[in-house]
Amino acid sequence: MNAKVLIADDHEIVREGIRRLLTDMRPNWQICGEVTNGRQAVEAVKKLKPDVVVLDITMPGMSGLEAAAHISKLDPACRILIFTMHDSDRLGAEIRGVGGHGYVQKSRAARDLTLAIERLIEGGTFFDDSGTA
Repeated sequence: MNAKVLIADDHEIVREGIRRLLTDMRPNWQICGEVTNGRQAVEAVKKLKPDVVVLDITMPGMSGLEAAAHISKLDPACRILIFTMHDSDRLGAEIRGVGGHGYVQKSRAARDLTLAIERLIEGGTFFDDSGTA
């Protein structure tokens, strides 16, 4: 299963960690771009046409949730995975509300990130609050 993945996070070390994790675990996946804020993520989706975009929820200028809303309208085929350190009872509903397809907490990245992206590529979702992640 090949996939093009766009990474959006305002912290370079986080982007590097995601890139390394994904290229080590799934060498057939292509990291097609890396951006540092939501506006850049929207523009990159237009240009790069990724299969999946991994969006940090908290970024300067435009948040991951705001970017997700734009991306879901701009390119309905692009699967949106929110990557966050936040956790709340409302998070899953907020992400669904903006057209997102799932989320992974940063503290669980090593265990869940690759699995979540695979589920999204296959057309599924990945929500911790669903009881079936």
